[in-house]
Amino acid sequence: MTECEIESETMRSGKGFMMNRRFLIPAIWIMLGFTHLSAQDSLGLPEAVGRALEYNYDIRIRRLDKRIAAIQNTWGTAGAFPSLDFSISASRRQDLDTGDRDVRDMASTNLTLQWILFDGFAVRIRKARLDQLERLSAGNTALLIEESVQAVILAYYNALLQLKQADVLDTLRTLSGNRYERAESQRQLGALVTYDLLQAKNAWLEDEARYLEQTARARNAMRDLNYLIGETDDRAYRLTEPFEAAANTYEYGILKDRMLADNRLLRNRYLRQTLLEKQVALARSEWWPSLSLRAGLEGSRIDIRPSPLTTYEGYGTLNLSWNLFSGGARNRAVQIAKVDHEIGQVETDAMIHSLSNRLAAQLELFEVRKKLVDVAAEAQATAALNLEISGEKFRTGAINSFNYRDVQMLYLNAAVGRLTAVYRLIESQTELLRLTGGILSSFPEE
Repeated sequence: MTECEIESETMRSGKGFMMNRRFLIPAIWIMLGFTHLSAQDSLGLPEAVGRALEYNYDIRIRRLDKRIAAIQNTWGTAGAFPSLDFSISASRRQDLDTGDRDVRDMASTNLTLQWILFDGFAVRIRKARLDQLERLSAGNTALLIEESVQAVILAYYNALLQLKQADVLDTLRTLSGNRYERAESQRQLGALVTYDLLQAKNAWLEDEARYLEQTARARNAMRDLNYLIGETDDRAYRLTEPFEAAANTYEYGILKDRMLADNRLLRNRYLRQTLLEKQVALARSEWWPSLSLRAGLEGSRIDIRPSPLTTYEGYGTLNLSWNLFSGGARNRAVQIAKVDHEIGQVETDAMIHSLSNRLAAQLELFEVRKKLVDVAAEAQATAALNLEISGEKFRTGAINSFNYRDVQMLYLNAAVGRLTAVYRLIESQTELLRLTGGILSSFPEE
């Protein structure tokens, strides 16, 4: 193929690309499921969190677990109430050896009440443990809700991040598309060689591919958000929150005080420590005597000739038992419970130390990321100005296409870098809120 044929084929293919360009992106958007963008529902962050609190799958499961703990927390479970049993039996007897044809029918009923009146305050201790277990279940639910809210916040802003990055790539592909159209026009006028036209075309195709990949990532990010808020439809919301992070100033001492008081992990750890204290008291209750009551009514009827025999009787028994010696088992149980309590205290101290380190590291990272946002914003502003100036120079021929493409890539990296820096700052701020127990106060559960 001659050079003229190559140029002619390039021009024909270029025209085909340019003619199809207006149809290419809408078709792919339809395939990606963005056919109803004009009818998108708006979604703010508080609304997203509210939906997650109501429809998130993990939260719904944990709430059911919380209900189970509430159902079990009764005096009856602790053993405070008596048990009442009723039984009835019937039989028929006939002496087959003697050939006695007399049949003897017998029936009896029994109503028995058993009640432990005193067992060393174990009932009260068990009820107190049930109270703590219910609180611990509520604390575990709150911890899961806190983690879910944090996940929703990050998923929401990640979806915004992907959409913003798609906007940047859309701007870049528009610039490269305009450059390609200009190159095509110049080629038709004979003012541009085929090589330069191909460079412009390749740049445009690269930007189109980046844009399409980014729209797919944005859609996947929206799917992740939909899952966290319990949305079963594949919906693309119009996210209304501004993509920015508040540049708050924090003091480590204040944050640590909040963490010690409100951190969900620590609060649950404190509840577990209380349970260990109750376990020590429960082990000590085995040293006390036990007083129980057993009472009942019995009735029986035997059908014998010449007259049936019917009897009724009632009884009541108080039983006092005291285990004076059990081979040291009770003493060992108390000692083991005390050791478990000491282990729990060490684990609590270790958790406080670990969380304090994480808080300090996260606060330092937050301060660094605040500065990085400022640096990235300045870099983007500089790159945007450079892109504008370079565009004018490229149109006047002061710089070539390679230089202009380099400037475009610099702008792309700077814009994406600023968006990423903002997201990371939001991520650090959200983690600080979680460590100090502030997420649920910002988004209280209804």
